[in-house]
Amino acid sequence: MDWLSLLGLGAFVDRWRSYVIEAAIAAEDRSTLFRLELREYKRSLAALIGLSLGLAALSVVMLTVLSCAIVVQFWDTPDRAMVAWSVAGAWIVIWLVATVFVVSLARKAGNGFAMTRKELANDWTEIKEQL
Repeated sequence: MDWLSLLGLGAFVDRWRSYVIEAAIAAEDRSTLFRLELREYKRSLAALIGLSLGLAALSVVMLTVLSCAIVVQFWDTPDRAMVAWSVAGAWIVIWLVATVFVVSLARKAGNGFAMTRKELANDWTEIKEQL
């Protein structure tokens, strides 16, 4: 004998059961989205660290070459000075390009978990509307 049906609570229990199932599916979707974004965030962070180390190494090389170029500038032959300044200029250009990449990657890393935050905000708005 089904006591819930006799008491008229069958539809109520079925409705709440469907709510719980829907909530479980939504929680699973959100956790999957979180894991995907976490993987992307880790990859971005690793790239940022790698590029930062590369930028530090390029900075050392740039300063070394620039210093050599200044010393060579005062040598006797002007051809050596032109070559030294050309090499220093090339290192400066490479350093600037690496700096631009690091800055752009850092800006992207600051927006981590944007889709998860948006989805949770939408869920919260829907919950508030239903209450």
